[in-house]
Amino acid sequence: MKTFFNGFAQKTAALMGAPGAFIGGVLVTLIWIATGPLFHYSDTWQLVINTGTSVITFLMVFLIQSTQNRDSKAMHLKLDELIRSSQARNALVNLERCSDEELTQLEEEFKRLKERSKTPGGTPESNVKSDTCLPPHE
Repeated sequence: MKTFFNGFAQKTAALMGAPGAFIGGVLVTLIWIATGPLFHYSDTWQLVINTGTSVITFLMVFLIQSTQNRDSKAMHLKLDELIRSSQARNALVNLERCSDEELTQLEEEFKRLKERSKTPGGTPESNVKSDTCLPPHE
């Protein structure tokens, strides 16, 4: 079931993100507008477009979230592999598991590193205190 849903979500997201889907949406809207006089701009006529767009939007939220989760996970795995295979801190591999406060502390550490690297004789690693979720820089 999960494999089917993932495939369905990927294909639907790709299809709905294509220019043809936008053109289709514009055409449906224009047809709906054109039929207004035929239905005397009735409540039912308005209900058709409101219900249709609400249902489509509701379902698309889940499909988009599914594809975003999958893409995000793939991106993290790719970045993790690049970090693991480089001279960067291996502790950065699971950074997404840190709390918001720990991420803010790490962000501040990187700001300090940037400022130190701008000063003459300053190196990015000099005098950096790390109180974050990461082990000390090795």
